[in-house]
Amino acid sequence: MSAHHEPKWKHDGVRVIPGDTLDPNTAQTPGMDRKAAINHARVGAQKIWAGTVAIQPDAKTGAHHHGALESVIYVVRGKARMRWGERLEFMAEANAGDFIFIPPYVPHQEINASPDKPLECVLVRSDNEAVVVNLDIEPVEKPEQVRWIDPIHKG
Repeated sequence: MSAHHEPKWKHDGVRVIPGDTLDPNTAQTPGMDRKAAINHARVGAQKIWAGTVAIQPDAKTGAHHHGALESVIYVVRGKARMRWGERLEFMAEANAGDFIFIPPYVPHQEINASPDKPLECVLVRSDNEAVVVNLDIEPVEKPEQVRWIDPIHKG
């Protein structure tokens, strides 16, 4: 079969991106290691960005936000402590198997709550490019803990 007669979708259909081929050339925030799996440059994605993030034990990222993008973090391994707000005054924790939603423009910081195990997450954003705006925020000393309860499942 010549190239002109290849089945539709052969090269523009489903793509598998091996985990050992992720691209570290993406926007970074101090304290974390982001790697891109799905974006426009790699697979032609038009509406989403996806990749991984790793944070070393007892480490925390710099404060940042992602502009107009919505972000979802899925905790694969470890314990995440999230801080957010104008002075990072709110805090909640997530464990392996938990999802975290970050609305547009929300200043936030990821913290590995474990003193001896890395935090490994999958990250998905609502556009095909990695928008990261690093912030210079003076955090409050003791953030207010916020229980994550959605309106349907009151706690």
